[in-house]
Amino acid sequence: MDARDLLRLTRTVATARGLRSLRTALRRRRADAAGLPKRGPERARVPGAARGAEPEPGGGVVRFARSSLRVRVAAGGAVFCGWDGALPEPSYALAGPVPEADERAVLEPDKDGGWRVVSERVLVVVGRHGTVEVRTPGGVLLRRDLPPRWWEAEGREAQEGSGARWTQRSQVPADARFFGLGGRAAGPRLRNGAYRLWNTDPGGTFEPGDDPLYITMPVQLVVADAGTHLSFCDNSHDGRVTLQEGEEGAGSGHDRPGRCELRMEGGPLRSWVVVGTPARVLHGWAALTGAAALPPSWALGYQHARWGFGSEREVRRVVAGYRERGLPLSAVHLDIDHHRGHRVFTVDQERFPDLPGMAAGFREEGVRLVSIVDPAVKAEPGFPVYDSGARAGVFVTDARGREVRGEVWPGASVYPDFTDPAVRSWWGGWYAERLAQGFAGVWHDMNEPVSFTAFGDPTLPLSARHALEGRGGDHREAHNVYGLAMARAGYEGLCALRPRERPFLFSRSGWAGMQRYGGTWSGDVATGWPGLRASLALVLGLGLCGVPYSGPDVGGFTGSPSPELFLRWFQLGAYLPLFRTHAANFAGRREPWEFGPEVLAHAGAVLRERERLLPYFVTLAHLARRTGAPYVRPVWWRSPEDRALRDCEDAFLLGDSLLVAPVLERGTDRRAVRLPRGRWYDTVTGEAYEGPGQVLLDAPLSRIPVLARAGSVLPVAGADGRVELEVWAPAPGRTGGGVLIPDAGDGWEPAEAERFTTRLRDGEVVVEREGSPDVGHRVRVRGAGR
Repeated sequence: MDARDLLRLTRTVATARGLRSLRTALRRRRADAAGLPKRGPERARVPGAARGAEPEPGGGVVRFARSSLRVRVAAGGAVFCGWDGALPEPSYALAGPVPEADERAVLEPDKDGGWRVVSERVLVVVGRHGTVEVRTPGGVLLRRDLPPRWWEAEGREAQEGSGARWTQRSQVPADARFFGLGGRAAGPRLRNGAYRLWNTDPGGTFEPGDDPLYITMPVQLVVADAGTHLSFCDNSHDGRVTLQEGEEGAGSGHDRPGRCELRMEGGPLRSWVVVGTPARVLHGWAALTGAAALPPSWALGYQHARWGFGSEREVRRVVAGYRERGLPLSAVHLDIDHHRGHRVFTVDQERFPDLPGMAAGFREEGVRLVSIVDPAVKAEPGFPVYDSGARAGVFVTDARGREVRGEVWPGASVYPDFTDPAVRSWWGGWYAERLAQGFAGVWHDMNEPVSFTAFGDPTLPLSARHALEGRGGDHREAHNVYGLAMARAGYEGLCALRPRERPFLFSRSGWAGMQRYGGTWSGDVATGWPGLRASLALVLGLGLCGVPYSGPDVGGFTGSPSPELFLRWFQLGAYLPLFRTHAANFAGRREPWEFGPEVLAHAGAVLRERERLLPYFVTLAHLARRTGAPYVRPVWWRSPEDRALRDCEDAFLLGDSLLVAPVLERGTDRRAVRLPRGRWYDTVTGEAYEGPGQVLLDAPLSRIPVLARAGSVLPVAGADGRVELEVWAPAPGRTGGGVLIPDAGDGWEPAEAERFTTRLRDGEVVVEREGSPDVGHRVRVRGAGR
């Protein structure tokens, strides 16, 4: 028991829930002692020397003395490597069928007794002792995986465990920078250190330095002069990634490469690598793991949430407060306090006597209701959800077939096994109750999954049994994909119940591929300036893992932000995909008018700017679905060769057109902004700046610096609500452009992209629409003559 466990134990045992969580922790320990195989003697193994190879479509199988490696280049250029017979499927990450092999890829002998797979987009070199190098077609090294090492149990334990533990060490160019690994509070650039791959509720709140958090993914995005690549280990077991950046000119003028060590506690050793520009890499990643769900257009507006509204009357009061002050509001989120005794799929009728009526009235005003949904079901005979699930046998069991019980908000609870297709169907049917209450969307919480424990890991016993799509297994493999599978259950259920509407769903936990079903949010980020900085890191990092729709709890989940901190957080949130205030029931309020007239005035301007930019956000949502490009991108997105930009973590691109530089420190009214190459205009003053380089810009309390790329065509809402084009003048001798994808509604109607180009002709800005002599929209030119 470590110091954190002791502190947790001291805080909890004095309460009734604490005593129950103590019993849960002891029960979990006993279950694992009885249900997990004892770790006995182990033997180490490495591949050994190469013995030969067998060609296959897209590559082939290389045989070693003590292992084998399958290398396959897919038609889109992605590289699959699977050791010991591992295949691309079964996989929770992949969407649809495995990509077809590149029939033009050729396996041929390489020097020194190795082999290589030659293709148009990538070169894979397999060394005679098991190194695997991924290179550009011209031979430039992007990644070198050293021979893996396995530790295998001997005797009976080898048959009972989850497979051998293994380690894979890799090298990348000395100038490379690491990004990704899911939602990490420190970043988005990942510094030297160890990162655990185990979805975890940090237990209260978190700041930069707290790790792991709710969403961990074995997805690395590596940016170097040689090129960009994404590496994904398709293994959902517990693991740890240790990163060490390289050093150029280290040791007698020789470069020391960057290093990565991946240690997994079981499961297959199989991976995918996608290479190219950042845009091409994310497009290839989306092709593998699935297109991002398209949120309904209202979900791109401002949303207000609170744990602790307490009553229907209070919710109505808050919504009326926005209306009376002329503040845009798209949705209100209800937390667990609207349930009856925290039971999922229920309503406290005393405090919320007419939830459907309230929802209908709000919808007429353009405000939707969104409901929290937790996976834990109160283990209470007579409770319809529990009785139905018990009859159907949907809950996670222990090794003896008994329901696994944990302690969550409702008390003693059981957990649906979302890795079973029948259970997902059963669970999805319960969303009919949410729709009947008038909810237009859901947010999944506590789905790491969480069980309150006085000590130890706050989740289910590792020995708990799961279906895993019929293969069978335990929680060691199922834990990290539990939230992903729950999101699938909810998304498919909502699609079946309302097939003409796009579901709105976001989830606190998930895994690679979770974008197929919706997005996520920061979870319980601590109120404070470090929490504000962590908010940006999370959104940027998740976007580079293929999850484009996310955002923080504006103002932080805990505590009472100062007026300055709240406003700076609000200003950041306005330029992120999910723009939502949220707080705990014991924290300060988050309505903008609670922070005084000055903050209210500035927050109102922020909300009106978000409304003006909604056509741009809708366009970015469609582009994310079509191309895999996140809405929020690091400033190096189009210039990964700019090393100074790779280290920039306090600004971001919103699409290709805007550069946003939030204020992340107390008392700041000016800040340095590093610009990518090209001309950039201050969107308030219209002043032009030339990049690459750094400029010092005003950042008064009323606003944060936002710059527009020269030549951009930015779709915005005009004063009458109609879409107009805000065109920023291209630099002399340059052209520009943009795209507009108008949303046809909240259903599945196809949306046609309108593409525009801009150029200077005789000193005048000319805007042309692709395939049409008519631009089709009002045009407002800015920056001309600068």
